[in-house]
Amino acid sequence: MTKITTQTIQIFNGETAIDAYLATTDIPKSSWGIVVVQEIFGVNDHIQDVTRRFAEQGYAAIAPAIYQRSAPGFQVGYDAEGMQLGVQYKEQTTAEQLLGDIHSAVDYLKTLPYVKKIGIIGFCFGGLVAYLSASLNSIDATASFYGAKIVSFRPGGGEPTIAVTPQIKGKVYAFFGTEDPSIPPEHVDQIEAALIKQNPTNRVFRYLEAEHGFFCDQRSCYNKKAAEDAWLNVLTLFS
Repeated sequence: MTKITTQTIQIFNGETAIDAYLATTDIPKSSWGIVVVQEIFGVNDHIQDVTRRFAEQGYAAIAPAIYQRSAPGFQVGYDAEGMQLGVQYKEQTTAEQLLGDIHSAVDYLKTLPYVKKIGIIGFCFGGLVAYLSASLNSIDATASFYGAKIVSFRPGGGEPTIAVTPQIKGKVYAFFGTEDPSIPPEHVDQIEAALIKQNPTNRVFRYLEAEHGFFCDQRSCYNKKAAEDAWLNVLTLFS
């Protein structure tokens, strides 16, 4: 039986220590290492579960705490108070810090002897961060789930996140729900056009009747059919 090991480690972005949830397997079945990027709710039980799911598939996976500077140990549920806090801390991040944190997580994965390729997956705000991070040369493939404001926002200011698309070298799969009130359909169309222009093998998946957060089985908006199909597409991407 495969043994999954989980632990909280520290990675370093310059002199800043970043907590990260790590899940590995004693029987690696893949040469991919996966960076899992949190929602605004922190490296909570859902993000840890996704990280473990990758380890169960034979990957190494790591989830860095991208709110470390403003809220060490931040984990909240999906209520109004958690939402308010999550948005507050999101506004305190910058693209440069986030890219540095992701780069540090990648560097750690590359210390594992069986990791040869790097994938990144992110949800909610993490979906935007994953898209932004796809511009890093070290990222071979990206799965971005319902990242709001990709076409209009860059953490800390500057050109919107979609502006990095010409710098993306790896493949990108982006996932959206058609009933997501935070991401207008025209934004999804813009993202798809930019991604296909950059690489015709990039794909945008639109799930009918799925809402924001449809992949999370701890939220009332969970859509089992959409989540299961999306997971299969993610495993195809990282294969």
